Amino acid sequence: MTPRVLIVDDEPIVRDVLTRYLSKGGFRVDSAEDGEAALEQFAAEPPDLVLLDLMLPGVDGVEVFTRIRADHDTPVIMLTARGEETDRVVGLEIGADDYIAKPFSPREVVARVRAVLRRSPAADDARREDGPIRFDGGEIDPAARNVTVRGRPVSLTPKEFDLLFFLARNPGRVFDRLELLEELWDFAFDGDPATVTVHIRRLREKIERDPSHPRNLVTVWGAGYRFDP
Repeated sequence: MTPRVLIVDDEPIVRDVLTRYLSKGGFRVDSAEDGEAALEQFAAEPPDLVLLDLMLPGVDGVEVFTRIRADHDTPVIMLTARGEETDRVVGLEIGADDYIAKPFSPREVVARVRAVLRRSPAADDARREDGPIRFDGGEIDPAARNVTVRGRPVSLTPKEFDLLFFLARNPGRVFDRLELLEELWDFAFDGDPATVTVHIRRLREKIERDPSHPRNLVTVWGAGYRFDP
C-alpha cells in the first residue's frame, strides 16, 4: 500500500510545498494546521508517518507527539523554524524519529521520510511478508536478504541488495537515477547520481548472464533503469 503522511504545520506555504513534493514522491498526503486538527485526523485514520511542527498554536507539537505516542508507535519527524540545539534535543529526547530545522529542502524532507519509513517496524514486517522474487534463473529472498543466480549464492553489499530488491518489486517500471538516489540513499547530502550508475554496473556483473548485454537490469536511454524478470 502507498504510505500515508500527515503534515502538521500552521504555515500554509509549508503544508502546500511538502504536500506537492511528497505527492510527487508517491505518498498519500493529508495535512492539519494545528494540534487539535492533527489529533482528530490521526484518530480517524492513523498515518504511516507524521511530519510535526514543534511550534503550533494551541496544542503544541510536544503535546501532540505525547498523545500520539501514548497508544501508537507511528514514526514522527519533528519540524521547527528554530535551528537552536535545544529544540533539536527536545524533539529527539521525547522520542522523535528524526528532526529537521527550517528552512529545509523539500527534496531532503522526502528523502528523510523514506529513510525513517525504511527503519520502521512496519517496514520490517512488510519485508518479512514479501515472498521470494524469481527472475531469469535467479531468486531474491527478502526475508534472508539472500540472492541466488543459476543455483549459486551471490554476495551483494547491503545497498546493492536494496537497489536490486526495490527494482525487482517494481518490474517493468522505469526509475531515473535521482528517483533511485532519493529512494535508497539517505539524502543528508547532495547525492551524486553517478552513485546509482556504479551500483547498477556492479549488480549487472553479479547477476547478468552477459553484463554487457543485460536482460534484467535494463537501461532505458534518456529515462533511467527498469527491471525485467
